[in-house]
Amino acid sequence: MSGHSKWSTIKNKKGKADAIRGKIYTKMAKAIAVAVKEGGSSPDMNARLRDAITKAKANNMPNENIDRAIKKGAGELGSSNYEEIIYEGYGPSGIAVIVQSLTDNKNRTAGDVRHAFDKNGGNLGTTGCVSFMFEKKGQIMIEKDDSVDEDEIMMIALEAGAEDVSAEEEGYEIITSPEDFQKVYDALDGEGFKFASAEVAMIPTTYSKLSPEDEKKMNKMLDMFDDNDDIQEVYHNWEEED
Repeated sequence: MSGHSKWSTIKNKKGKADAIRGKIYTKMAKAIAVAVKEGGSSPDMNARLRDAITKAKANNMPNENIDRAIKKGAGELGSSNYEEIIYEGYGPSGIAVIVQSLTDNKNRTAGDVRHAFDKNGGNLGTTGCVSFMFEKKGQIMIEKDDSVDEDEIMMIALEAGAEDVSAEEEGYEIITSPEDFQKVYDALDGEGFKFASAEVAMIPTTYSKLSPEDEKKMNKMLDMFDDNDDIQEVYHNWEEED
């Protein structure tokens, strides 16, 4: 998502934070458990786990929830077999959409994803049909307040290896390579900055706008994905308006 789109997403989620917080934590716990199962329970030795924990902390997930998810992934609290599946497709008016899932029933998830596309004027595509329109990047969002100094953020982020820092009305967007994401996050976290979000994301290289009617369809499709426990993340190139 662009910085503009990302801030719109953050604002929308804040508006219904209490209703979806538990669902967000459940999805993040699943991501942490899968990362542990694949690469071990040490964040220092497991980059995927490190990124999952960073994202969880940026969303204010309690440490006890994170620890529980790590133990579950290590098999200490029982375990489930989740498979990561990436879906690609087109939303209304050909908006590029990438859907990341972790599922224990790929037939169920595939059916749900296809239904969300079909019901809202889109269609599920084949692997690779839209991913070439995205780049994998670290994305850190810091909200503006009286204690946040733009020059300080830029200096710290760029010295730590950030590729770009942009200031917008709502806050600051810091873009990094996936390899430098953790280093830049740690540098900013060490200075006490509070994060609106922090993740390694799929950032679109081009954006498209939608008509008011198609915006409604797109928002409904995104809500359907948000409500699905199997869906971890959805990336798209819709240039949202506030």
